[in-house]
Amino acid sequence: MARILIVEDEPNMRKLLSMHLRTDGHVPIEGATVKKTLEFIENDDFDVILTDYQLPDGKGLDIVLAVAQSGAATAVVVLTAYGTVELAVEAMRSGAYDFLTKPFSAENLKAVIQRAVRHVGLLRENDLLRSAVGKLEGQSEIRGQNPQIVRLREMIAKVGPTEATVLITGETGTGKELVARAIHRGSARASRPLVSVNCAAFPETLLESELFGHEKGAFTGADRVRHGLFETAHQGTLFLDEAGEMSPAAQAKLLRVLAEGKITRLGSSTARDVDVRVVVATHRDLVREVEEKRFRQDLYYRLAIVPIKAPPLRERLDDIPELADYLLGQMASELKVSRRRLHPDALAQLQSYHFPGNIRELRNLLERACILTSGSEIRWIDLPEPVANGHADTEWFPRIPDGAIPEEFELRTAIGNWERSILEQILLKTRGSKAEAARRLGLSKSDLSYKLSKYGLG
Repeated sequence: MARILIVEDEPNMRKLLSMHLRTDGHVPIEGATVKKTLEFIENDDFDVILTDYQLPDGKGLDIVLAVAQSGAATAVVVLTAYGTVELAVEAMRSGAYDFLTKPFSAENLKAVIQRAVRHVGLLRENDLLRSAVGKLEGQSEIRGQNPQIVRLREMIAKVGPTEATVLITGETGTGKELVARAIHRGSARASRPLVSVNCAAFPETLLESELFGHEKGAFTGADRVRHGLFETAHQGTLFLDEAGEMSPAAQAKLLRVLAEGKITRLGSSTARDVDVRVVVATHRDLVREVEEKRFRQDLYYRLAIVPIKAPPLRERLDDIPELADYLLGQMASELKVSRRRLHPDALAQLQSYHFPGNIRELRNLLERACILTSGSEIRWIDLPEPVANGHADTEWFPRIPDGAIPEEFELRTAIGNWERSILEQILLKTRGSKAEAARRLGLSKSDLSYKLSKYGLG
């Protein structure tokens, strides 16, 4: 179903065009002049404009140029009885999508309109994808072999092909958006857009405008009609991240969409049909939010048809080697550096850390280490201070892997080599500043000077 503006000064022709378009399920709006059409364009939006070439107060090309200048995702089809190559070329150069010559058959008209509607859908989807490129995080697949991750993948495989609304819970940084994208890819809507929005990033009024759209003049600054994300995601999937932050008014509107499949733009009283699968995510305990009257109980039951939990990284530390290897490969390409490897001592330290920021924090730690390390291996000393200096569940000294100690072992020599390596790396990181190196190591300046002299580093 599309909204189509018919611009034709002959009443009988307008009625004929409207009749043909209604039989295809479209919503026709009628106009007769250039002036009236320009008012329509300024105050409303249309998927397609079907305009006659010759009008009482101008030409259809005036409308083509006005649409092109407005930047609206609207296809203009020019209709004329004066079918010449010159007119067709002029219309196309001015920005018209297609050209239809009178007399025409109903089948030809419907085919042209269907192509125009698909074209507009692609334009809007491409605009959305371009705006979303910079926002996407964590492009990796859902990786790991921990039993919790295996169960998560199994759940995604079951729920993906259905039309069920899904509630994804989990701490910040656990990859809830990855789960949503995997659900979308496994659905029959995979060829249609996946639209994502972080509900916590918008104040109340702006979030409603973002989701449901607004009419011109709906609020200060609303200088033109705007499609909401529900309309943009038509026949696709809408991912509402941090849905627990929605205001009561937005919750009520979301409930109506889920119950009736209709949205109403801000500033409008007209309900519009939308066909959207909704996937939501939150780090909050929505059951508690319902008990404390901060979240609607009826909305919770609508959302939690299929609840899925993304486990925190601290509960699957055994997946860190696989995750880190994949992320390091990604970073080598993104940062234009040679691929880094994790030394066993750095890996042991990562696996002893509690990761309050989950996978997002792991990625940030590794990215920083890739940038700052000078060698091909990332050592424990290359890790940021929260990991390397004891803010972990165990001591900050790296654990020696099982079976790595030979039967005969010179402990004093090993400790000396280890200490020298630490001093060298700290001096590299502090660019030779002994005062800063002493601070990081918790030594006095005299103690540091002695150790540097001992190892010939002074």
